[in-house]
Amino acid sequence: MATGEEGGRPRLEAFVHASAIAPGERIGAGTRVWQYVVILDGASVGRDCNICAHVFIENDVTIGDRVTIKSGVQLWDGLDVSDDVFIGPNVTFTNDRHPRSGNRDFTIERTRLGKGCSIGGGAVILPGLVIGEGAMVGAGAVVTRDVAPGTTVVGNPARPI
Repeated sequence: MATGEEGGRPRLEAFVHASAIAPGERIGAGTRVWQYVVILDGASVGRDCNICAHVFIENDVTIGDRVTIKSGVQLWDGLDVSDDVFIGPNVTFTNDRHPRSGNRDFTIERTRLGKGCSIGGGAVILPGLVIGEGAMVGAGAVVTRDVAPGTTVVGNPARPI
């Protein structure tokens, strides 16, 4: 459904699958939200994103424009995702370096994914890190420290190649 003109072509509303739970007013135009996705009220999702099935997005999460999030990903409070980022299937993000059951007083460590970076399937990103602009995290990598812009890291712990 068109909502106006942009660049000579109609601007499309966000598509939210009937099985998804997502606050439409915080989802950008042209974004597609697929089956069994849950986006909490405080989250912000940019324009022209693709949020695949079985994704959970917590309140204090900001997602830029043209981001792809593949199936099986949970985005926890404290995550900032820049424009043009790719997050592969089953990537794991964390926001508490010393988790304990029932502890509600932990300090969230903010994690930032730089513009155009890619996170390979099954990677684990520890809290409080910056993945630089255009960086690449290999599938299955365990990222324990910041990744410099334009760098590719692989392994456990992730190291530049």
